[in-house]
Amino acid sequence: MQLTSKRIRHKRKHRTNRVLYGLKLGFFGGLIWGATHWLLYAIHFTKVIPGFLIEPFFRHAFLKTGWGQLAGLGSFVIFSIAATYLYMLILGRLRGPRWGILYGGVWWLVIFIWLGPLIGITEPYYKIGYDTLATELSIYLLWGLFIGYTIAFEFHDEATREPKEAAGAY
Repeated sequence: MQLTSKRIRHKRKHRTNRVLYGLKLGFFGGLIWGATHWLLYAIHFTKVIPGFLIEPFFRHAFLKTGWGQLAGLGSFVIFSIAATYLYMLILGRLRGPRWGILYGGVWWLVIFIWLGPLIGITEPYYKIGYDTLATELSIYLLWGLFIGYTIAFEFHDEATREPKEAAGAY
């Protein structure tokens, strides 16, 4: 009898708290990909400073200092949390990695091609340089993939798509 009740409890679906999960996912997505952006800025793969999202609110000279770069990382974390909730709201029901990649690409278009130059957080795409645009596109595609596929994996049981051999390979 006791074994049966354990089986029943085990077969119940685990319910993830979407609010807390989105907060954690956005935080770590922003931290990981914001730090990656900082590293690529430090080794001159991109000319976009880590604090570009808060450029209208702070002086450019401050954003180049250590505290300014830390503030930029924090702004990217906050941006990632908001973007994670937006993804959950709009695309959260979709499965697979392609939607996250598309989501990151759309954010790149908005920030570097359309709205970013209009509000002054980035230079126009024709002035920024191809190296910087390619680096930023890569970061945003991977950032979007991280958010999108993590949500799909958690809420759509993507583990069932893995081959049987991979599950027992430990």
